Amino acid sequence: MADPISARPPEGATGVLVLADGQMIWGRGFGATGAKVGEVCFHTAMTGYEEIMTDPSFASQIINFTFPHIGNVGANREDVEAKTLHALGCIVREDVTAPSNFRSLWRFDSWLKDHDRIGLAGIDTRALTGLLRKKGAQNAVIAHDPKGQFDIPALIETARSWAGLQGMDLARSVSTHQSYNWQEGIWSLQNGYSVVDNQKGPHVVAIDYGLKHNILRNLVEAGARVTVVKATASFDEVMAHKPDGVFLSNGPGDPAATAEYAVPVLRQLLDIKMPIFGICLGHQLLALAVGATTYKMHQGHRGANHPVKRLDDRKVEITSMNHGFAVATDSLPEQARPTHLSLFDGSLAGLELTDRPAFSVQYHPEASPGPQDSYYLFTKFIDLIAKERP
Repeated sequence: MADPISARPPEGATGVLVLADGQMIWGRGFGATGAKVGEVCFHTAMTGYEEIMTDPSFASQIINFTFPHIGNVGANREDVEAKTLHALGCIVREDVTAPSNFRSLWRFDSWLKDHDRIGLAGIDTRALTGLLRKKGAQNAVIAHDPKGQFDIPALIETARSWAGLQGMDLARSVSTHQSYNWQEGIWSLQNGYSVVDNQKGPHVVAIDYGLKHNILRNLVEAGARVTVVKATASFDEVMAHKPDGVFLSNGPGDPAATAEYAVPVLRQLLDIKMPIFGICLGHQLLALAVGATTYKMHQGHRGANHPVKRLDDRKVEITSMNHGFAVATDSLPEQARPTHLSLFDGSLAGLELTDRPAFSVQYHPEASPGPQDSYYLFTKFIDLIAKERP
């Protein structure tokens, strides 16, 4: 890491991360060239970099991977959570090597370049993680130029002038624009993704605030017939699909900003006692709809090894998390019961309404870090629908 403000890169440096405070972290650029501004955060998962980079929840974020070997199994068409990459770029310790996996179709660095995403290698990612833990997630610019020519003062100004995620609604920008049906089930090595016909199953309308495809696959696997609608869908637009239950997806940005158009719809759904299940941003929006508040976390939770305690039976689930905002537990109204807590910091990881058929979790059960610790949540939702709407 370099202290501000020497505009001359060290020998061999073709990439740089410039923090809003003027600190520069030099490395070797790969993937696309240019510069992108966003929030830099760290992720502790040892696997799943392709899923992480395509997760819409990472829109406007730069991922610092704590695991040193990223890209060594390349990229393929199946291990994705969306049609494109949503994270702005990534920071890794070791140079990206040629892929060593029979499923690989592209080198990781080529895949980033094809999707206009920047990578930065040769970084002391542990030191950067320590900085982010101490100071919190930082506004920054990631830049790559093969000639090592950077306008550092301009990059610093870009990082400083970026508004940051607090107060920013990003769900609208990553959501689908048109409704569609989803029939793809879970993946197997022998057959790839299955196609499931659940025409007789309960109809779940999933509101897309930036949803991951594997959530839809798990809903299908649990027996649901799934229709996806845009983040800004009105109550009437949702009800036009005649849902038996409504799913609230994950997504990026500040939940309080997305709540401006999402919460009025959710309150109408709660008023008619529609069965509701929310994940991540969907969890936060459900909490906001019943009067709770959210806050921006110091560093957030991002990884595939987060222990969560279920309060009902005191069992522990190993979960995947990706969030920089959380619901304030002490803001929950009487009818919202905490169901799960993070064992890392005690933050709220799940809730259930006592007067409505609705529940939510902050973590990602579809990511299978346990690997099946949390699948029961999907069957719980389908069972809830059956109970409420026989």
